[in-house]
Amino acid sequence: MQENPSHQHAPQDSTPAAPPHEFWDGFYRERTQVWSGKPNALLVREVEGLNPGTALELGCGEGADAVWLAKQGWEVTGLDISAVALERAAAHAEEAGVGQLVTLVEADLAEWSATDPGTDPGYDLVCAQYLHSPTELPRNQILLRAAAAVAPRGRLLVVGHQGFPPWGRHPAPDPALPTAPELAAELGLAGRGWIIETAEAIPRTVRGPEGQEAVVHDNVLLARRGA
Repeated sequence: MQENPSHQHAPQDSTPAAPPHEFWDGFYRERTQVWSGKPNALLVREVEGLNPGTALELGCGEGADAVWLAKQGWEVTGLDISAVALERAAAHAEEAGVGQLVTLVEADLAEWSATDPGTDPGYDLVCAQYLHSPTELPRNQILLRAAAAVAPRGRLLVVGHQGFPPWGRHPAPDPALPTAPELAAELGLAGRGWIIETAEAIPRTVRGPEGQEAVVHDNVLLARRGA
C-alpha cells in the first residue's frame, strides 16, 4: 500500500451496502489517523518545481497532498465525500500554517462538476491520486470532468494502481485498469490540444502483513493543456 494513497482506493472489502458518504465517514472513524500524513511520492515527483498557481485535488482525504501543495505555494481546493476526512484535513492545514491556502469542499465525485458551488473552472493543476473505490464510482466520467476543469496551459495529473498485491483482499479489476497511455486515449487527451508529459508505469516494492514482498506498478499520467 502506498504510504498515503488517496482515500478512495483504500478499503479492500467487497462493495459496501451503505451510501458512499456513510461508508467513507465510517471508514475514517475507525481510526484517528488513517494515512501517514506524507504526500504521495509520485505527486511530488511530477509537480515539484512547477510554478504554483491554483490546484484542485479530487479525493483529498486527510489532506496530506493538499497541505504539501499549499506549502509549495499553490492555492488548493480539496474535494472529498467524507466530512470526517475533511475535518482532519482542515486541522492539518492549520497546523502546517497553510490554512489560508486550502479550501475544502464536501462533494460526491460521482455527482461533482467543476461548476458546482464552491469550485471554479480553470485550475492550473487538477490531480487525482489513487481514485479507486469499493463503492460504485464512475472513474472515467469524473476524470473527464477533471480534464474540463484544467485551465489553458494547466495540467491534469492522474496516479492510479495498475494492479494489487497478491495478499490483498481487493479483487482483480475486471476489466483491467487502464495503463496511462490507455487512459489518455479514453479521456481524449492524445492529439486534441493536450501534450502528454508523462505516461508510464512506475514500479514500487510493497510489504504484506506477514513481511512478504511484491512489486506493484502505479500508472502515472501527466498531461498539459494547450493555450
